[in-house]
Amino acid sequence: MGVKRVNKASKTELMVIMASRLLQNNTTVFVGVGSPMLAAALAQRLHAPKMVSIFEGGSIGPEVSPDFMPYCTQEIRLMRRAFMLPSILEVFAFTQRGFIDYAIIGGAQIDRYGNVNSSVINREGGKTRLPGSGGANAIASLVKRVIVLMPHEKKKLVENVDFITSPGNLVRRLPRREHGLLFGKVWKVVTDLAIMSFNERGEMFLEAIHSGISTDEIVNNTGFDLVIPPNVKVVEPPTAEELQTLSQLDPKKVYLR
Repeated sequence: MGVKRVNKASKTELMVIMASRLLQNNTTVFVGVGSPMLAAALAQRLHAPKMVSIFEGGSIGPEVSPDFMPYCTQEIRLMRRAFMLPSILEVFAFTQRGFIDYAIIGGAQIDRYGNVNSSVINREGGKTRLPGSGGANAIASLVKRVIVLMPHEKKKLVENVDFITSPGNLVRRLPRREHGLLFGKVWKVVTDLAIMSFNERGEMFLEAIHSGISTDEIVNNTGFDLVIPPNVKVVEPPTAEELQTLSQLDPKKVYLR
């Protein structure tokens, strides 16, 4: 029997599953709160059992309990069976020393070069203050491969972010290295419509689309001229196993709303 594919998945389920597939075994991943937490836990359950999750609050290698999905990265629940409990400063010292292979973060806006805004939105008539950086600035500055999870909407994939919370591959027209960021990069952007990557100029391009999505739909929901190669692959839809495992990880729908 072949793998059972399921075309019906919520936007959050789709993003989480596609992000989890990017994570590999025997690697380290700095995990943000929310959907990133689910993506890392799903990868560990299905194909990366020796992947080590790292959380900002000072927990390395914990086992996330399905019955107690944490609401933030500082909770005692993220210390369950962890094999190391350093301080926040030590966690970021490991990051600065280049020990982290992947990171998964979210944000309110991202531009064509991977700059992420999670601080403030400027709208006509005023500004909306967002949660801010937390550790997202250091993570995007230092981790080898950063994955950004975000719904695919024009107001989110924008020509210019209102504020640079987390630096991308080109910051204010200059390469990262000229800002003193000597390693690391924004690697992939995973949305509910597609997966984007970045070319040698640090510019976002369409790498793959989800099953049932057209390139016109991508263009109509992107706030800048996205580079679209001639042959864009279609991603395999979620499997029944992926969806079932994901529902088991978050049975109370803390994040799978």
